Amino acid sequence: MKKLLFIYNTHAGKGLLKSRLAAVLEELARDWDVTVHPTRGAGDAAELAARRAGEFDRIVCGGGDGTLHEVVNGLMALPPEARPEVGYIPAGTTNDFSRNLSLPRGMEAMARTAAAGVPRPVDIGRFNGEHFIYVAAFGAFTDVSYNTPQPVKNLLGRTAYMLESVTRIASIQSYPLTVEHDGGVEAGGYCYGMVSNTVSVGGFKGTPAQPVALDDGIFEVVLVRQPENPIQLQAVIRALLTMSPDEGGLVTSYRTSRLKITCEQELPWTLDGEFGGAPKTAEILNCQKAVSIVYGK
Repeated sequence: MKKLLFIYNTHAGKGLLKSRLAAVLEELARDWDVTVHPTRGAGDAAELAARRAGEFDRIVCGGGDGTLHEVVNGLMALPPEARPEVGYIPAGTTNDFSRNLSLPRGMEAMARTAAAGVPRPVDIGRFNGEHFIYVAAFGAFTDVSYNTPQPVKNLLGRTAYMLESVTRIASIQSYPLTVEHDGGVEAGGYCYGMVSNTVSVGGFKGTPAQPVALDDGIFEVVLVRQPENPIQLQAVIRALLTMSPDEGGLVTSYRTSRLKITCEQELPWTLDGEFGGAPKTAEILNCQKAVSIVYGK
């Protein structure tokens, strides 16, 4: 039998995976020789994936997007031919990336897909020395996901993010940036920026003007200038939630394979919802078809 490594985080989300663990393992073991590893802290999944990837044909991670983020970062430290396929059983609070994969509902069904689904190549973003799967972002509200206490996220789900965001409206600030991308160079003050490869961010699934392809070597980029009054702020939020242009021209969007964003001060970033550091210069590159991830039907 082919070998599968199951890395799981029972503390993710509402602990649903922990209660269904036996059923999940039964599904995985139907066609695979399964080795099980519960995560033991931050960075453990990445270290394990990098160290033991060569022993397995597939790695399945169970938990939130943060667990998947760690596994992929571990694999990206290896040459492409040494990276096994990746299956995902989402059990976090928002599970943004899973919305791209056409996964079924229910832990057992998702485990069945992770074991028997079709692996397809997926682009991975490189952010300075680290990698991200679906989003790198800075500015207003981006620290909500890692500053919101886990018990609150477990209790309220995505509502926790919304409630926490409301308290930040008065503290929105603008960052002076120079942005270099495939289409040229622009400069200005921006309060929010997002570089993504996903149909869902923060639990909100919009309908972008152009379909998002996970393997086209292209990022979707959104930059937001500082709103000056509540009406402009509402227009910006509406544009972000619906992925449509705003009437005031504060939201800029385009597609690119690379970016270099330079700020006069340290600029805090999140990568897949986790704190990604505060560099003054961020060089972001699309690593096309870098990892194969299992899809549903």
